[in-house]
Amino acid sequence: MTTITNPAAPTFQAILLKSHLKLFALGMKNSRMSGKDMLARASAITHVEYKRGQYDLAVADLVAFIKENTRG
Repeated sequence: MTTITNPAAPTFQAILLKSHLKLFALGMKNSRMSGKDMLARASAITHVEYKRGQYDLAVADLVAFIKENTRG
């Protein structure tokens, strides 16, 4: 069993956001979060500004962020 002790941790948010951005880029849209909202959250985590449609760049930056901030 896995226990998430801090769901507000930036690494955990980056993992979830990365998956969400991949699905969004494929056309699977969520009614609660727009592409602009997701890119804004990715910007808050990676400290890189993204323009409209730069989902693949945001995913790549999130992957790099996750690798830098995880053990293993």
